[in-house]
Amino acid sequence: MDLDGLLQRLEESISGKKFILVMDDVWTEDDTKWKPLKNALESGGTGSKVLVTTRNERVAKMMMGEFIKNDWMIHRLGVLNDEDCWSLFRRIALRGKNKDECEEFENTGKEIANKCKGLPLAIKTLASALRFKNTLEEWERVLGSEIWKLEEVEDDVFRHLFLSYNELSPTLKRCFSYCAVFPKDTRIDVEKIIERWMAMGYLGSNADGDDEDWKVRGRGYFDNLAARSLFQDFRKDGDKEINSFMVHDIVHDFAQFLRKDVGSIRTMKTTCGTCNSLLLSKVEKYRSCLFDGKEVVEPHVCDSQTRVRLLGLRNCRLNDIPKEIEKLIHLRWLDLGYNLFFSDDFKSIGKLYNLQFLSVDQCVLRGISSEIGNLSELIHLDLSSNDILRELPESLCNLSKLERLNVNECRELCGLPQGIHRLKKLKHLCNEGTHSLQRYPQGIAELTSLVTLNKVLPCDGNKVGWLKNFNRLSGKVKLLINISSGCCDSVDDAREAELGKKVHIQDLTINFYGEKVEDSSSSSVWSEVLDALHPHPNLQQLTIGFYYGSRLPGWIVSPLNQLTSIVLFYCERLPSLPPLGKLPLLETLSIQNLCELEHVGREFLGIATATTTTSSCSSSCWSSSVVGTNIIDGGFPKLKKLSFSMCTKWNKWEDIGAEEDEEEYSIMRCLTHRLIIMPCLTELEIRSCDGLTELPQRLLRKVSWSLEKLNISGSTQLKQFYADGDGRKFISRHMNPRLRFAY
Repeated sequence: MDLDGLLQRLEESISGKKFILVMDDVWTEDDTKWKPLKNALESGGTGSKVLVTTRNERVAKMMMGEFIKNDWMIHRLGVLNDEDCWSLFRRIALRGKNKDECEEFENTGKEIANKCKGLPLAIKTLASALRFKNTLEEWERVLGSEIWKLEEVEDDVFRHLFLSYNELSPTLKRCFSYCAVFPKDTRIDVEKIIERWMAMGYLGSNADGDDEDWKVRGRGYFDNLAARSLFQDFRKDGDKEINSFMVHDIVHDFAQFLRKDVGSIRTMKTTCGTCNSLLLSKVEKYRSCLFDGKEVVEPHVCDSQTRVRLLGLRNCRLNDIPKEIEKLIHLRWLDLGYNLFFSDDFKSIGKLYNLQFLSVDQCVLRGISSEIGNLSELIHLDLSSNDILRELPESLCNLSKLERLNVNECRELCGLPQGIHRLKKLKHLCNEGTHSLQRYPQGIAELTSLVTLNKVLPCDGNKVGWLKNFNRLSGKVKLLINISSGCCDSVDDAREAELGKKVHIQDLTINFYGEKVEDSSSSSVWSEVLDALHPHPNLQQLTIGFYYGSRLPGWIVSPLNQLTSIVLFYCERLPSLPPLGKLPLLETLSIQNLCELEHVGREFLGIATATTTTSSCSSSCWSSSVVGTNIIDGGFPKLKKLSFSMCTKWNKWEDIGAEEDEEEYSIMRCLTHRLIIMPCLTELEIRSCDGLTELPQRLLRKVSWSLEKLNISGSTQLKQFYADGDGRKFISRHMNPRLRFAY
């Protein structure tokens, strides 16, 4: 019977019937093979289920189809805890042994079980092998061995891992096995491992006209390996991409096993009497030599090491850049960070013509010699945290392939090279904490491919207007806006920047500086400039500081905004706050040093009421489709933390009205009025606000069961009322009993 006939027979047999189908160990990612079966299964009865097991998460997502966003439908199996590990191990390894024998083997057995790091297959394999070993010496021999050298593991555990490994492309196989270069239990940074893959040549090269970035390729390779359960213990940057991971000890042993014969013949032939065989073996297997954190008095480079591509001498207590490095002509990745260099001589590094990645961060460099310009293949240069570095050589602009220049925390850096426009491929200029850097050279306006530019400074007479064509900017950006007395072009310059077209910026800081004139016309200029700096609604974090306008712009409270965090500090002329409660996704709000703020009104909550006209009541009283229901928009629906500090004139926080405090939640009748305010608030801080005498009590009752922390430290009158006076009864009677109250 052909496949079509078989599927038709299946469809007929399950038609209208409720079933559960278990598909074990599915490998294919080809949805064209799944769809015919899926279509046949749809004839089954309501409530039918398909349970799929797979080692590849991409297979699971392919089979989920239209349910791909329902991540809860995927159950990711973790490892066993220590107790369960020992329980499984004991049940197999000690089966048939008497009580005395069990006690004799228990301590060693627990240590062996711990070596398996919660992997059931490894526990089963080792326990089965030890079941017929009847002496403690035999058990201790297994305990002292590398797992990947045990014949039983190679035959059983690795046989299963080879199923996943053999599905990989040759490039992915190299990327995976390279991870064994790290010691066990190392947390591996994803960006760093991608850099190393690039240096090893696993990611190809970015030829002219090739739009796909090597980092994108590397991230794709990582995601592929992660989806196949070869990595674990992932950490994410919030809800974003995975930024670090670990490799299970057994998988690490497997990766070591894959490279066990690489370079073994060459290593045996070496005649060097200085280098130990383990070091040479690592050089041959991984073409990497990593001394991180170890004291290296004078690095020795023999002929057998000249093939190395990656060299790590981070935190090795070096006082000079080793001259021996110049022999490593194939070197592509060099980390010399966190050493104390007394010399700025880069001559030995300048001979490494194949070098792609160079890190000399935290090395107390006073300058960079011109030889840096010889590194024509360099794509990443990290000079960060060299506090006394004052300038960069013009020869740095010879680095035509440079993509990333990191000068973060170079506090004394006064300027960038005038020829910076020649760095046509520069995508990332990381310059946070460069306090002495006040202007950019004119040529920077030509680098419109920049993705990262942490700090925006004046350039060629423009304050921020030169950013007009920088629409690839992403991540975190800080604007420094100078408002000069009598300067009328500030508003036009701000409009010229067209921030609304920068759709990838996620974190924006706008700091002002300039003459603080008290007249209203001057205040109006400050306000108009901020109006013109209207960012794209995609922005998630906004900080405004040292602002001398008398109002905030209307765009800040648009309900279309995706803002999750707002910080306002030293906005010294703001007398009130706008309706920030309208923002649907805002989670943290911090108000600091608003010297003129006296009154926080009810409008701060951003509450607006509308009445529906639907003809019948919904089955749920929480539905908005109800006759005469007042639907309340605003009220900070997602706010988790609200903080006020150093608002010294603030004396009144307007409470909600009595009618708004009465809510009807009855399931038996239609909802006629609903006012939900700050339902997610867990932390409220009112610090050093001496003028405020009392908090809005009805509003506090609204948030009483979600609020976990209330901090009024430094607010003298609030402390007198809530810690020592009548307000203490209110706290004990109405607030969450788990509330942490600090004063």
